Amino acid sequence: MLAGLFATLRAGFPADLSRPALIEPSAAVLSYADLLDRSGGMAAALREQGLKAGDRMVVQTSKSVEALLLYLAALRAGIVYVPLNPGYTRAELDYFLEDAEPGLFVDDAELARLVTAPARDFAEPELGGDDLAAILYTSGTTGRSKGAMLSQGNLASNAATLIREWRFSGVDRLIHALPIFHVHGLFVATHCVLGSGASMLWLPGFDADAILVALPEATVLMGVPTFYTRLLARRELAPELCANMRLFVSGSAPLSAETHREWEARTGHRILERYGMTETGMLSSNPYEGERRAGSVGPPLPDVGIRISGPDAEGVGGIEVRGPNVTSGYWRNAEKTAEAFTADGWFETGDLGRFDGDGYLWIVGRAKDLIISGGFNVYPAEVEAAIEVLDGVAEVAVVGAPHPDFGEGVIAVVTPRAGAVVEPEAIQAALRDVLASYKRPKLVLVRDALPRNAMGKVEKAVLRRELADVFGG
Repeated sequence: MLAGLFATLRAGFPADLSRPALIEPSAAVLSYADLLDRSGGMAAALREQGLKAGDRMVVQTSKSVEALLLYLAALRAGIVYVPLNPGYTRAELDYFLEDAEPGLFVDDAELARLVTAPARDFAEPELGGDDLAAILYTSGTTGRSKGAMLSQGNLASNAATLIREWRFSGVDRLIHALPIFHVHGLFVATHCVLGSGASMLWLPGFDADAILVALPEATVLMGVPTFYTRLLARRELAPELCANMRLFVSGSAPLSAETHREWEARTGHRILERYGMTETGMLSSNPYEGERRAGSVGPPLPDVGIRISGPDAEGVGGIEVRGPNVTSGYWRNAEKTAEAFTADGWFETGDLGRFDGDGYLWIVGRAKDLIISGGFNVYPAEVEAAIEVLDGVAEVAVVGAPHPDFGEGVIAVVTPRAGAVVEPEAIQAALRDVLASYKRPKLVLVRDALPRNAMGKVEKAVLRRELADVFGG
């Protein structure tokens, strides 16, 4: 069994600890030696606050070097790290504090008090793979947020797999522009860097100008689809700017096949799309070497099992998973934990998908996003793919709304490219020879923007609520 996560990451640190782990826009450098010293000091400070291994620590801070060091300090001390979106209100925060019952709550003011003198020789407790490392709360789009429990082994196994599968090494330099209260930025990006002895260019958030400046000196960019669509809108994006890059990764939301193709045309690189979720870490990935298929999230990662439950005639069904990376359940919520697992122990993701003949997984949407119109299943991803390729379309979200005749009616909400004019009637006409009549939108709306969460994922629940009465159903 894998040891504690920090011990696993520490084994990948460079022999020369003076090498940079993190470089800020100001050119300030945090070496691996600094990282050990300062995270050790924070771990000692947490222990002086009375926290011990197994205690929870709720953290709601802005993205900073100190915030990352606090996470590492928690790992070293065996404290369960509970990150929260800085955008949560006080009323929302109260729920998380009541549910997690932390021994300490850290905001930016408290974090400043935890920055103490170095204590590199901090005595770390013995930790095993089953010990809890973090609790991450789900987005809570259907009821209260649930705290997914992630063990030391869950995180360590996923880190080791991704480092190997994505070929991370000490020569890599990753552009880190993601938030660190989420799996993608906190776990995937930082674990791949630290566990391979690489370095990262630490940006406070997405900034197209800063990323364009950083690209020539970087080798890897991890981002959400919005990163790529916004960079594609910049004239400066060209192959020579990406000459040193070896890998572009996209996740946290579906990447359109059109964006995938346009990125390759503009940069010469094919984006690697992968699939994961809060409760499981990464589950599948297009191959580093081999065909990266636009619209697919690739085959299952090694040691991860993925199966399709109750497939229909087209092979589409519920995606169920198991593996060393999968949560044991939800914090103090036996009922939701039981609902999340099948009788034979597979985790039900709530996503719908299918495998092609080569074992590549294709996500067709969330089960709750499935539209049943006139008794037929309509998968939003299929309709979105047909619209995304049309002239002038930047993005599209397809949802269903109650309809008096069909049960649900299909709605497409479209955003145009800069300077383009998109006519709903033109979209309807273009789809007549592409989609069966029951799949075609009964309503096309043109908007300046789509509602998104902090990770850039389109919030279809917001659209469904807004459009619930549009058909008078």
